[in-house]
Parts: sequence; structure tokens; C-alpha cells
Amino acid sequence: MRVEVDRDRCEGNAVCVGLAPELFELDDDDYAVVKADPIPADKEELAQRAIEECPRAALNRRD
Repeated sequence: MRVEVDRDRCEGNAVCVGLAPELFELDDDDYAVVKADPIPADKEELAQRAIEECPRAALNRRD
């Protein structure tokens, strides 16, 4: 599983970082960045939760 950040939608709310700091971080411009590509199999459920809870729907799953 891969996760992509839509920088046009991301507002830097950091919900993904709060849920999965081992998978996401904010860059210097306060946009989410995926730290793990691909997402490790044992973290896919956590990544999916971050996708679902992103307030701007800025995270997209790519298989």
C-alpha cells in the first residue's frame, strides 16, 4: 500500500501525524509528508485510519 498527499487539499492540520507519527510528518511548509513508502504491512490499518480521518481528504490510497 502507498499513500499520496494532495498538497492542494492539505492544510497542515496534522491529524495524520497525530494518529501515525511513524508514517507521517509535516514538512517546512506545514504539508503532510509520507515517511514510509510503501507503508509496512503491519501499519496499513493505521494508515487507512489516517486517510479516513483527514479533515480535508488530502490523503489518498494507492495500491
